[in-house]
Amino acid sequence: MYTEEDLKKYPFFEKKLKETDIKWMIDPLTGVLSRGFYLEFVRSLIAEGRAFTFGILDMDNFKFINDNFGHHIGDGVLIEMGRSLIECFKDTGLVGRFGGDEFLFVSFDVLSYADKKDFLGRIYDDGTILRKNIPLEGCSPFVTATIGCATFPDDAKDYDELFDIMDKVLYRGKAKGRNCYIIYVEEKHKNIEIKKIAKKGIYTTFHSMIRKFEMVKGLDNKLQSVLPIVMDELQVTDLYFVNSEWNMWAVRNKDLKVNVGNLYNLLGDDHYTANFVEDMERDMKDKCPELLKTLRALNVETVLIIRIGIDLETYGFIICAEPYSHRIWQEEEMALLYFLAKMIAANIVIEKQKEKLEK
Repeated sequence: MYTEEDLKKYPFFEKKLKETDIKWMIDPLTGVLSRGFYLEFVRSLIAEGRAFTFGILDMDNFKFINDNFGHHIGDGVLIEMGRSLIECFKDTGLVGRFGGDEFLFVSFDVLSYADKKDFLGRIYDDGTILRKNIPLEGCSPFVTATIGCATFPDDAKDYDELFDIMDKVLYRGKAKGRNCYIIYVEEKHKNIEIKKIAKKGIYTTFHSMIRKFEMVKGLDNKLQSVLPIVMDELQVTDLYFVNSEWNMWAVRNKDLKVNVGNLYNLLGDDHYTANFVEDMERDMKDKCPELLKTLRALNVETVLIIRIGIDLETYGFIICAEPYSHRIWQEEEMALLYFLAKMIAANIVIEKQKEKLEK
């Protein structure tokens, strides 16, 4: 929790503490600065013309933690996140709570692109703040987050513009699969429109997939027809299909065709997910070594596999495996691939019935 000594380093808070008790400035749960005082602090920095990097951290799937472990565990996660962020930024800036599971941070020393990449990379990779389990009462939820950041005055001339572009790159990170950070770069991000990268409603997406799927003949052509929708919705560059003979090929990259061996041992249900290379290594090393070898060659770090089948009959598998991506698979993303798998299974059954009738 921030103390008066911590805050008096900054002229804004030194003045505020003369007229306001510190308890009104601190978020009572997390110990970081409360939203109102924090945003006022940011505006004062812009008025002074002081250079700083402004970021927002949005915890991934926090509702899942509350729903599955209870709100007291969720509070415990937020408390630990606040403590970790205060420690992380103690020598470079201050942290505030924006609301719910979102935190804000200001850094005065991390200003260049290279410094931001190095600093944020350590937040994700050293296991002290993100991508770690937090031991709490009876459970240890795994915590990740998505971060968007921008720098004043390099990226924006005022508060509204700064917050807008920070929010846009945060949204971009969410659209990419979460569990990542996005640093604002004008050439890449200046034309981002949130409404254009926001996912469409599930009915609209499923309806479009059905229309595309039904308009062409042949499984390969059908997969080609829906691939643009899948790429747009899941922010991936390709999709992989495994048939009943365990041959895997890429829908887009026609050069890839390899036998990956029996996947039944890997899937305990209709799907399998791995969010990190370590998970894949552990699960596939003995059960699916050929698949693991293929995913390694493709530089895949997270994978989602959905069974293509009806009842107990299995006709193959759909694999979503994006290279160089640390994503956390979401329910709606899994639902999209599950829907596609069911369309494929139904098509295979219909084609088999047609073959029987023709004989």
